[in-house]
Amino acid sequence: MQLCVVNSAVRRLLDVRILKVIRRKQGYSACTVVRHRWMRHVPSVSLYCCKRISSQSQKDAIDMSKFPVENIRNFSIIAHIDHGKSTLADRLLELTGAIAKSGGNKQVLDKLQVERERGITVKAQTASLFYSHEGQTYLLNLIDTPGHVDFSYEVSRSISACQGVLLVVDANQGIQAQTVANFFLAFEAQLTIIPVINKIDLKNADPERVERQIEKVFDIPKEDCIKISAKLGTNVDQVLKEVVKRIPPPTFSVKDPFRALVFDSNFDHYRGVIANIALFGGQVRKGDRIVSAHLGKAYEVNELGLLRPEEHPTEKLYAGQVGYVIAGMKEVKEAQIGDTLFLHKHPVEPLPGFKPAKPMVFAGMYPVDQSDYSSLRSAVEKLTLNDSSVTVHRDSSPALGAGWRLGFLGLLHMEVFNQRLEQEYNASVIVTAPTVPYKAVLSSAKLIKEYGAEEITIVNPAQFPDKSQVSEYLEPMVCGTIITPDDYVGKIMTLCLNRRAVQKNTIYIDEHRVMLKYLFPLNEIVIDFYDNLKSLSSGYASFDYEDAGYQSAALIKLDFLLNGKPVEELTTIAHKDKAYAVGKAMCERLQDSIPRQLFEIAIQAAIGSKVIARETIKAYRKNVLAKCYGGDITRKMKLLKKQAEGKKKMRRIGNIEVPKDAFINVLKRNDR
Repeated sequence: MQLCVVNSAVRRLLDVRILKVIRRKQGYSACTVVRHRWMRHVPSVSLYCCKRISSQSQKDAIDMSKFPVENIRNFSIIAHIDHGKSTLADRLLELTGAIAKSGGNKQVLDKLQVERERGITVKAQTASLFYSHEGQTYLLNLIDTPGHVDFSYEVSRSISACQGVLLVVDANQGIQAQTVANFFLAFEAQLTIIPVINKIDLKNADPERVERQIEKVFDIPKEDCIKISAKLGTNVDQVLKEVVKRIPPPTFSVKDPFRALVFDSNFDHYRGVIANIALFGGQVRKGDRIVSAHLGKAYEVNELGLLRPEEHPTEKLYAGQVGYVIAGMKEVKEAQIGDTLFLHKHPVEPLPGFKPAKPMVFAGMYPVDQSDYSSLRSAVEKLTLNDSSVTVHRDSSPALGAGWRLGFLGLLHMEVFNQRLEQEYNASVIVTAPTVPYKAVLSSAKLIKEYGAEEITIVNPAQFPDKSQVSEYLEPMVCGTIITPDDYVGKIMTLCLNRRAVQKNTIYIDEHRVMLKYLFPLNEIVIDFYDNLKSLSSGYASFDYEDAGYQSAALIKLDFLLNGKPVEELTTIAHKDKAYAVGKAMCERLQDSIPRQLFEIAIQAAIGSKVIARETIKAYRKNVLAKCYGGDITRKMKLLKKQAEGKKKMRRIGNIEVPKDAFINVLKRNDR
């Protein structure tokens, strides 16, 4: 017998003396709920007893030993944003019976609210499919990945658990910048690549042109391309056949010691950490004791199974399979992405794991109310478990209090992280202006000894060292790829030159489309470059970039002063040639955001002691001569002099506190 407690919401429904409840779907036998209003000795919480029967999932538990390694295929779907990855995943799930056929575009693997609202995939999702082909049943482990450049780390982690990929290309738009980047990610990992041309049902679709692009850019024969319409389901069954035919099975053995790679994880408030694992050898069952290679801590497996796409518990998982495991990990730090799990008393060599993500954008994050610091810290820790590409360092600010300096892969990544904090954890935060990581080569032996290195990385502009202490500054560079119709090449080249870019290459991928390669300073593209590019090209151009190291640059630290007092939170780093434009724009935004006082406020942008831009917020003015009608002129002069002296004194001793709303307004506008 199992004792269960009915919560207050359910108690309100149990307004009868005796109610018989049948809960077959949830695995309970018929049980009787006793709720007597007139029994004063009965506690306020109603209790009932019921006998638990084996759950439906246990009844229908799949024997995973029926899927030997040669009948397993692990693959990812990769593509540029909005080329139909999630819709194709829906059709594959429907064809294999994992979800009911609806004929619509449900995108069931986009589970996050932010994904539904923005219409993009943010988080890679796993689903296991059972597919019968030529008398054999195959286990297909599918991973749907994001398409935006800011989430490329999700793609790189996903392909580590695969032996092949479906490279989806839009039949109307053709090859885009992120298509090229994703291809090379899969190519470098030596995976089998199956090109899939999607959206052939569109009016302007030209699959033959896209075939020629794929053949020219990727050197893949056009005969290998599969033409489909994921929306209508046209020819999608051919994709499953080609997955079984072309993608090789994993090269692992059940006879090897158990070794599993943690390639993703998330946190559940009731069950702790849920880790997604790919088995690189051996087998694991419920009740086994496993060890984390990273921490050396042992855990007992409480639950394991497949994602179809909902959790489907099983008794065992075997080599080559992909699933989830819950082992009582209660703290976020216990589940590291890239960690290796092995059986207790059977240690193995840890798997290589993943290269740590390299943040491209840094921003300060602070709670709106400092009393929320602890809850926000917990929320940030749990969310970074689910998004391991975010780096976190503690920080503090005189105006905003205690917080963190967070590193992101891009501006969209930062916005999505902030939105997920608000939606999933009800957190309210202030995010400072984004900045990129600069480097400084120190010239002083004392400073080199203090920092322990000749070269330091600067992620907080307030810590930017003075020129007298540095031999040179270095700024991060990226290699950008732009694919655009040739009608817009001239405008795009002008935009790139204005952003201090250096052209590297120009390739015509077909009669009307051009691929441009530029070397960009990261700081020039991180804020609004993509928006301007889309505007100039009427939305047809696509953009992707990858790290290209550091390069010497003439950088300066730009301080902002209010009546001579610097505001640390607004400090920024700019190139010498653009310092005036940046300073002038920020001063104007501050003038619009800071409320007026009884005294005049001077807003200044300064490089060291040199002021390069200024705006003034006029004081509230009282007409002290309002009651003076005629009379001696000296009386009026005395009143005006006294007023001026009072305002001068207030300006000298008055403190200007920038409201947090003003910070938010200025920094949000700076993002745009």
